[in-house]
Amino acid sequence: MVHRYEHFASAVSGINRCIQKIEADEMEKHGLRGSHAQYLAALRRYEQGLTVSQLSEMCMKDKAAVSRAVAEMEQKALIIRETVGDNLYRASIVLTDKGREIAEYVAHRATSAVEHVGLGEKEIEDFYRALDLIANNLREVCKKGLPE
Repeated sequence: MVHRYEHFASAVSGINRCIQKIEADEMEKHGLRGSHAQYLAALRRYEQGLTVSQLSEMCMKDKAAVSRAVAEMEQKALIIRETVGDNLYRASIVLTDKGREIAEYVAHRATSAVEHVGLGEKEIEDFYRALDLIANNLREVCKKGLPE
């Protein structure tokens, strides 16, 4: 059983490291950091926008880190914040045309990366189904703790 844990943890860490490298390499071309890729991809799917809290939860990132990235993307005119009254806290973050253009680039490059993993369409569907199950179950373990 320990071997499975080591294999799983090592594989997940390795995949994460590769994703971060690909994101960093691709975002550098636009003068951005790798972490911006995930935020742009999420905002691309939600044209009505997301709050910092929603974006943080969706990307499973620290709110402070998301807030810093949002500020950077706003400075680079990739996003705008649509405020509710004068409250930036609940502002909806929406992509600008320039942000949408880079988000489309991210989507295209991400699709290309997935095509290079060497799995067929059915295998990819099965993989994502298993991955979602693992992620959801581990989130529950994190909330409730490991059973004794």
